[in-house]
Amino acid sequence: MSAAVVSCRQLEPGIGLLQLQQPARRNALSLAAMNELHAQLDALLADRGLRVLIITGQGEGFCAGLDLKSVLDAEGVFTPDVREAMALQHRFAGLMQRLRQSDVAVIAAVNGAAVGAGMALALAADIRLAAPEAAFHVGAVKIGLTAGECGLSYHLPRLIGAGRAFEIMLTGRPVEAAEALRIGLVADVVERAALPARALACAQQIAAQAPYASAHTKRVMWQNLDAPSLDAAIELENHAQVLGLMTQDFQEAAQAFAQKRAPVFIGR
Repeated sequence: MSAAVVSCRQLEPGIGLLQLQQPARRNALSLAAMNELHAQLDALLADRGLRVLIITGQGEGFCAGLDLKSVLDAEGVFTPDVREAMALQHRFAGLMQRLRQSDVAVIAAVNGAAVGAGMALALAADIRLAAPEAAFHVGAVKIGLTAGECGLSYHLPRLIGAGRAFEIMLTGRPVEAAEALRIGLVADVVERAALPARALACAQQIAAQAPYASAHTKRVMWQNLDAPSLDAAIELENHAQVLGLMTQDFQEAAQAFAQKRAPVFIGR
């Protein structure tokens, strides 16, 4: 039996870790590996108590994207037909959609190079933390394909602005960790050895909030990035906030505030 290419485990209640573990291949993903990743994600998201998911890579790379060798024949020819190629694309891009649509907060702990779909995976997370060795590469534009894949052309301009995104995606140049921090692509850069602890500390801060609060903050943030107007954004906020006022957790927080103690949330 071949070794698993993806592992998942609970770090502590409410916090899960999903790790790509093909360090020799910089955690590149074949279709089989992507299918395993989806299966592991199925198991993780089936746990209704999961609040935060940390995604990282084993070794020196975060994720090198599609394992190109897995779709080439012995002569280096791309072998899938159009239908197979589209199914492959949907499988990879679908991962980003699943992460975005989940109420679970996603933290990408980018320990090394994130290339192509690997960069897209990092960008689909809600929060990115990076090691100094991390670098972001759009990848595909350098092999005759469009840089727009797996949500990159959607996420990147929203995170760093259209002007910077155009330059990065058209040139295909890498974005090193220091620049990623400066332009807001990542929230923090810490030494690689300290990255797991930094990601866990961030996850703990999120998991300490009421489940309604973190889940709906994620929903409101992502939906309002595409809001057609301030009025539409405020309308969504108003509905989410009023529903929050009806929860038992808000009542507990209000009483805890009055009693000068920490609230104990129950997810209701």
